[in-house]
Amino acid sequence: MAKESKAPVIEGAQDVKKITFRSVFYIVAPFLSIILLVVLWFLASASNGSLVPSPLKVWDRFVELAFTKFSAKVSLFGHIWASLQRVLIALGISVVTGITFGVMVGWSKSFRAIFGTLFELLRPIPPIAWLSLSVMWFGIGEFPKVFIVFIGTFTPLVINSYTGIRLVDPLLLDVGRMFNAKNNQLLMEIAVPSALPAIFAGFRNATSSGWMVVLAAEMIVAKTGLGFLIYRGMDYFDVPQILVGMITIGIVGALLAVITNYLERWICPWNVKLEQE
Repeated sequence: MAKESKAPVIEGAQDVKKITFRSVFYIVAPFLSIILLVVLWFLASASNGSLVPSPLKVWDRFVELAFTKFSAKVSLFGHIWASLQRVLIALGISVVTGITFGVMVGWSKSFRAIFGTLFELLRPIPPIAWLSLSVMWFGIGEFPKVFIVFIGTFTPLVINSYTGIRLVDPLLLDVGRMFNAKNNQLLMEIAVPSALPAIFAGFRNATSSGWMVVLAAEMIVAKTGLGFLIYRGMDYFDVPQILVGMITIGIVGALLAVITNYLERWICPWNVKLEQE
């Protein structure tokens, strides 16, 4: 009996070791990839330091930009806030208008017949293509940049909201009709909550799209922002400044992705549980 009882214990211990190794690997792997990138960066800078400055030079430039008001009397953090402010304003407007428009296109056949074709005609036009017109219409102030970001964030919100409404289970709507629910109740109490995961996926796409669009817009018409920081570095052949801007863009973009993931867990906790299962 004693010999037979040892086998399950050994198998269980092996399973625990496998789980522990996997968990440790998943924690360590991201840091290993970053270390590998830094090592390759050092090797590249050793071969051509003028075009690929070393991480130490980039770090020194980062410290200098972070604590010195250089361009438009704004530090690095001021440029970060300028870009974020444009994205947040445009995203707030897009959330209200884009989700409403997408829900109505998905829910109402009449609304879809009137505005659906118009949206499909304008949707393939990239946001940057509107930049010249926006400058001609509104000048070179803040509004043109917010307008371009709004276009970039509006489209994914509309598409995902429309898709989420169209994919609502008809059985749920039939149950609501059995209880004499009105059309507005079917929309607000059944369709929209069911479509929330798809809508939130559109919000994540809109956030990343808005962050990319604002940087492109700032490279053309802006005096502040991370895009302007990179463009100014190109003018003066300041490669460390360009790399500081690029790395900052990546860090802020990653932080935005983390924040949107936490928002999704808070607003749609059931969707997170389903994905884990």
